[in-house]
Amino acid sequence: MFGSKKKKRQRLSDLMEQLRPDLSRESLGVGPAFPGVAPNPLLSGEARRRNAELRAGTLALGVLVDWREVSSDGGARLVLMLDVTNADGASFRGIADEDFTITELTRLAPGQTMPVRYRPAVMDHYVALAKDADATTVQQLADEIERRRKH
Repeated sequence: MFGSKKKKRQRLSDLMEQLRPDLSRESLGVGPAFPGVAPNPLLSGEARRRNAELRAGTLALGVLVDWREVSSDGGARLVLMLDVTNADGASFRGIADEDFTITELTRLAPGQTMPVRYRPAVMDHYVALAKDADATTVQQLADEIERRRKH
């Protein structure tokens, strides 16, 4: 009406980048196609569905690059940045949103290799730590990746 201007509707991911520049696409190293880090995945139905799909996803190996603390109410919720390599030898930057205990947090170190799960059909940079993966399966995957690198 009288002289009012329509304001552009701001997307949640853009708002997150303003509030937490350390969680921006550029800071995480994922590029403009990445949908962004949810402020709290427990409050988002889409994030809950994504996390359920990731828990059943394909196994890969991720090398920890860096992490950002998102919240610390009770435990620590972190966004992990990982360089992920799948069994085919393809690599991408993966982002995992995980809860950690203080003990687990003190054990994190850049360069640490962790089993992760991802969704090959989606390839949206989201991954989840594969805490359920057994050691022999992870070792077989590591051997397969190493064999492909040599050829």
